[in-house]
Amino acid sequence: MSNRLKDATSPYLLQHKDNPVHWWPWGPDAFTEAERRDVPVLLSIGYAACHWCHVMAHESFEDEGTAAYMNEHFVNVKVDREERPDVDAVYMTATQAMTGQGGWPMTCMLTSAGEPFFCGTYFPEAPRQGMPGFGQVLQALVDAWQNRRDEVTRIGSEVVERLQAATAAVGAGSGNPLQAAELDAAVDRLATSFDAHTGGFGGAPKFPPSMVLEHVLRQHARTEDAGSLAMVSATCRAMARGGIYDQLAGGFARYSVDRSWVVPHFEKMLYDNALLARVFLHWWRATGDPLGARVAVETADFCLREMGTEQGGFASALDADSLDPSGMSVEGAFYAWRPSQLDEVLGDDDGAWAAQLLEVTEAGTFEHGFSTLQLPTDPADPRRWEQVRGRLLQAREQRARPARDDKVVAAWNGLMISALAEVGVLLERPDLLAAGVRAGELLWSLHVDADGTLWRTSRDGRRGVNAGVLEDHGCVAAGFLALVGATGDPVWLQRAGALLDRALDVFADGTGGYYDTAADAERLVLRPRDASDNASPSGVSSLADALLNYAAITGSARHHGAAQSAVASAAPLARQAPRFGGWTLAAAEALLAGPEEVAVVGALNDPATGALHRAALMRTHPGTVVVRGEPGTTGIPLLEGRGLLDGRPAAYVCRNFVCERPVPEL
Repeated sequence: MSNRLKDATSPYLLQHKDNPVHWWPWGPDAFTEAERRDVPVLLSIGYAACHWCHVMAHESFEDEGTAAYMNEHFVNVKVDREERPDVDAVYMTATQAMTGQGGWPMTCMLTSAGEPFFCGTYFPEAPRQGMPGFGQVLQALVDAWQNRRDEVTRIGSEVVERLQAATAAVGAGSGNPLQAAELDAAVDRLATSFDAHTGGFGGAPKFPPSMVLEHVLRQHARTEDAGSLAMVSATCRAMARGGIYDQLAGGFARYSVDRSWVVPHFEKMLYDNALLARVFLHWWRATGDPLGARVAVETADFCLREMGTEQGGFASALDADSLDPSGMSVEGAFYAWRPSQLDEVLGDDDGAWAAQLLEVTEAGTFEHGFSTLQLPTDPADPRRWEQVRGRLLQAREQRARPARDDKVVAAWNGLMISALAEVGVLLERPDLLAAGVRAGELLWSLHVDADGTLWRTSRDGRRGVNAGVLEDHGCVAAGFLALVGATGDPVWLQRAGALLDRALDVFADGTGGYYDTAADAERLVLRPRDASDNASPSGVSSLADALLNYAAITGSARHHGAAQSAVASAAPLARQAPRFGGWTLAAAEALLAGPEEVAVVGALNDPATGALHRAALMRTHPGTVVVRGEPGTTGIPLLEGRGLLDGRPAAYVCRNFVCERPVPEL
């Protein structure tokens, strides 16, 4: 027997292919082997950019003695949570139920039937800070398996029964639509946890609340509540000027370990940056603050430059760790600076100026006298800043770069396509829109097969082996619909419709709610469904967003009704915990406002058409959907029958496909 990960497409699994642990990928063969040997399954779940996953791998999985014990007493299964969100969801639910918390790396012990009887997260190599050592945990579990088997199997069965009962009620189609008063109450509830000093919600650690901010922006557009916009503005400014934002190259880190956005956990995720690019664009649209436009375009440029793949898609993540000059793997080594390093690159005068501007101090804001770079105010001398920034970037490129998880995840690429289409049009960057089109072509040609199945991942042009979950269908369809609006090409509408129809067919629960896995997907110990918007939109909220846009473009009552049911199914959670229902609440705002359809008709190469298109996209009405196309376009119902106005580009503003008289400007 040996390590079986060498043929994996997941970079995370490939990181473990040389471990002395005899890892198996997730699949029925591993569980058959566990039953044959009469041993439990040790399930380890993580992801490539996870700092503590690396730590546990180095301490335990690379250790010959620990590996030998694992190989003797367990069938060891390694899972990439980003590649198999369904498996991760099942056992994260179990971990949270059994321990009261969750995270990665996640360590679960399962029977050969997949039932969890023990769950935890990171375990150190030796006892530390009240945590048992990993070896102690393994020995205790082997003793329980061998000497208290009845108790072990009873625990596993009871856990699954309780999870199945709880899951049956989560997101089922029994909710009621969210009304205006409830959407306002959600913002009021958010305000009670708003940090008036440093922006964001709650205390440390602080995660960028992209979906919550989107909801609050839409609520402000409906109500003109100044307090709502103030929360968004304070949060956006604090994030953009803090250490969580890369002041040299753009792009946001995963979260801040402090409440003031100074010290990030340095990994960079595609979904965060896709969502934040749109939030900052929409904040700029609402306020005119140039910081919003700058950060939106810098974030998009960062994704093209550092996350783009050769095939035209976008990689999942950049690692938090990189090698320091001594060859040690250190979190943040690529990004942090000392004053002496600034002087070395810039000279004494510019070094001192940059240190003051970027708050790099002798004491440091990070570890070991290093500082993260912040930009509390715009420099008085922008030209000098651009020169300094360029020199620091050039010097930083000589450092060892963080590793990149270069698998393409369908859902996250869908989010990125939506961002590129919107930022590209509004900020007049046709190269960004072109990149979005290229990513869309990759998803359709590689991730969607002949029978319409959407696959979750690919890497180096090789498709993964796992079918897409609900969020993949919702986010990719939404990305394709953004391309319809930006390009007027009906092929994207056809493709989005095919994905949405499949989602309605194979993910629906029959009562208006949705499961996260398809009816024909691999059967796990429970069929997961989670309506919460956490790091990225939930499956049901991403589907609702796409269904609404599709209905606005096509006039489809079926898709509009499905969007209403989807939002209603997630409404109970959004009411109870609005911080974890941002995308659902944003979709509810669009539903409440009703679709406002804007058809912009004119030659695509006519600057006047482009100006009219941008003016339409500047509308902040929560339900606005904009499509641009040539006169005579067919295959896009919103554009059909729309012509020029006295030979000039025209905009048709419609509600439920009943249009006002065309106008030459908005």
